[in-house]
Amino acid sequence: MVRRHQAGFPPADATGMHMADQAGLRVQFLFDFGSPNAYLAAKIIPDVEKRTGVSVEYVPVLLGGIYKLTGNSSPADYLKGIRNKREYMEVETGRFIRRHGITSFRKNPFFPVNTLQLMRGAIAAQAEGLFWPYFHAVYRHMWEEPKKMDDPAVMMAALASSGIDAERIVAKAQDPAIKSRLMQLTEDAVARGAFGSPTFFVNDEMFFGKDQLRDVEEEILAQGRERGAKRAGAAS
Repeated sequence: MVRRHQAGFPPADATGMHMADQAGLRVQFLFDFGSPNAYLAAKIIPDVEKRTGVSVEYVPVLLGGIYKLTGNSSPADYLKGIRNKREYMEVETGRFIRRHGITSFRKNPFFPVNTLQLMRGAIAAQAEGLFWPYFHAVYRHMWEEPKKMDDPAVMMAALASSGIDAERIVAKAQDPAIKSRLMQLTEDAVARGAFGSPTFFVNDEMFFGKDQLRDVEEEILAQGRERGAKRAGAAS
């Protein structure tokens, strides 16, 4: 049996969706399982939630769709032929991992992985009330015990080994409404300014990249103070 809450990931409702916290702040994390940086960000979001008192809404998006709509591309593509940059990005990633004490991360030798079915699965899991078990399982098999998760047989076996009803999720993922929902979330992300993952929104303020989580936290606190001051002024 897979627990809803696992170390390094947040407890929340079964869908991973929240509308707004008690302070009126809507904080969103736009993720694609294929992004190692989104995985690393997800590992420390619970600490941000504890320090700020907000609940983060997890929004599945299709990174390949965002790239297509924005003209962006994967680092695996745009770093080709660029001397030193890839190596420095790996240094920065190592610093992030050490700073936050992350020990579970492993490079996926099959990267980049086509995540279309996995992200449709995330939408399906939300609809079925199985988001957190699915979320934990996919990240485990993408970035902790790396596998070729765009191979249907590998994906099904991996999910089953984590106690997920893979057939149920895969069947639900074929629903046209699920496919449409993923497309809509992806298009909405681009319309709001997103060009990659991880992307964060604090209400309408956007932040990109795992290293911006410190700024995300500062923005949450700043907006919370502002809203608190307005409420106090209205009550006086």
